[in-house]
Amino acid sequence: MSDVQTFIRETVEGHPVVLFMKGTAQAPQCGFSAKAIQMLKESGVTKLVTVNVLEDEEVRQGIKTFSQWPTIPQLYIKGEFIGGSDIMTEMDQAGELKQALEQAGATV
Repeated sequence: MSDVQTFIRETVEGHPVVLFMKGTAQAPQCGFSAKAIQMLKESGVTKLVTVNVLEDEEVRQGIKTFSQWPTIPQLYIKGEFIGGSDIMTEMDQAGELKQALEQAGATV
């Protein structure tokens, strides 16, 4: 396993909620990442780690390989790949996103 894959695995498994995104939570660099952060905040998430894929091309490509998913943002809860912005939106509308975050112990 490459160093990048090891970094991704340790990050995903070491935190209750991880969002690989373009930009930061304070300054998202794409609309989909901004939407993902907004949904997480509205769900009351307090334990969130974000990884800015724009800072490291190896991580940007590596996360796509890790998840077998071609787009960013990518949300992980309790080490499990949840999906991107569209899947998060569907889960949010069904009340499943907040529930998953609560079960992970990542909300207020």
